[in-house]
Amino acid sequence: MEQQYDVVVIGGGAAGLSGALALSRARRSVLVVDSGSPRNAPAGHVHNYLAREGTPPGELLAIGRAEVAGYGAEVEPGEAVAARAVDDGFAVDLADGRAVRARRLLVTTGLVDELPNVPGVRELWGSSVLHCPYCHGWEVRDQAIGILSTSPFGVHQAQMWRQWSADVTLFLHTGPEPSDEEWELLAALDVSVVVGEVAALESTGDRLTGVRLTSGQVVPRSAVVVAPRFTARSGLLESLGLAAEELEMGGHVFGSAVPADPTGLTAVPGVWVAGNVTDLRAQVISSAAAGLNAGAMINADLIQEDTRRAVAARQGSSPTDHRELVLGTPRSGN
Repeated sequence: MEQQYDVVVIGGGAAGLSGALALSRARRSVLVVDSGSPRNAPAGHVHNYLAREGTPPGELLAIGRAEVAGYGAEVEPGEAVAARAVDDGFAVDLADGRAVRARRLLVTTGLVDELPNVPGVRELWGSSVLHCPYCHGWEVRDQAIGILSTSPFGVHQAQMWRQWSADVTLFLHTGPEPSDEEWELLAALDVSVVVGEVAALESTGDRLTGVRLTSGQVVPRSAVVVAPRFTARSGLLESLGLAAEELEMGGHVFGSAVPADPTGLTAVPGVWVAGNVTDLRAQVISSAAAGLNAGAMINADLIQEDTRRAVAARQGSSPTDHRELVLGTPRSGN
């Protein structure tokens, strides 16, 4: 028989575990299905997480799994491949052929960073190849930083990262030529500009040493910044009819996300989302906060359903006026 839960959480990262923690503390039966492929796995540490600054990502998740298990939630490694609506909620199909049922779903499957197709970028991703200055800027402060421009955001990235280092070089690669105003901005910030495509990133071990151009020239750099395309992991949601929408900035598509209201509720009643699958800019701490918010809203929704069921059951089984039970005296007749 299919196991039945109040809530099945799909994705065991910060958002999913935070939602599961709130729900299990609310005495809900919760299953977390986790594929074990967190977006921040290549990173050495989590940053900007108050009281957890510098914690390795795997350690943070291990602590979270232990906490939710302590309140009775189940955390199961595996992959949820599809979901469908059934009379009493949803059925979730797992990759191993099993299915579980849930009254509500919380989907926190995150996103995929689609990286530029330059040799060395993927191999150094999360150590010497970065994208977020708030996540990694402090760690490469005052170092030689390169901006690999592949989109209209190259100048903006150079402007941002100049806050952390005086040695910033913009490699135009496949990015557009700066406007006159942008050239003036780059000159004012003392940002060097290299015109020409990048052939590869060079490294020693897991540390970047330089950027090699197609001309053969190597520009020494200690870190390189890229602009990935942020693509929502929305496959399971698509099985429910919820498609990710492309997001644009300045006419350029930089990613996709599944729409939801501020509580995380999607267009399908009973299905909530939290974290990077719906918010591309969310860091670990904001994903955890979104998971908590969604978990609380799911519990509130279940409370309303439980109350409706209780009222219907009472009306169908007993004509007794509840006020007589509370006051201890019968009502006078008319």
